[in-house]
Amino acid sequence: MLPDVEARDRLGNLAIFAAAAVSWVLVGIVVTTRDPRVDPVAGLVGAGLMGLAIGLTTVPLFWLAVFARHRRIAYRGDWVRAGRRGLWVGLVVAFLVALRVQGAFSLPIAAFVIVLVAFLELTLSVER
Repeated sequence: MLPDVEARDRLGNLAIFAAAAVSWVLVGIVVTTRDPRVDPVAGLVGAGLMGLAIGLTTVPLFWLAVFARHRRIAYRGDWVRAGRRGLWVGLVVAFLVALRVQGAFSLPIAAFVIVLVAFLELTLSVER
């Protein structure tokens, strides 16, 4: 019989998904009630909230992917790694959305940022 997800891991996943749901509601409120052309700060607030929402949504998904890859065994450091990867995703999304709102978005910049973050995460995730 394979081990099941422990209660603390299950509660951690559900708590982070709940925080992500709250942040998605905030994104919906900002997107539907504020116009970035009229209020320039609204675009940056929306970018930050989108980054937060996507980052929080991906943390449990990263943890579950590693949990499944390790044959349903949770190792020490898996949550930290998943949190770091969710942070990277959130920061990249917020940065790219902010660039788009400011009118400075271009594919070479997006590709550079994504490759840079992938390289940094690969460097930090090397198992010693």
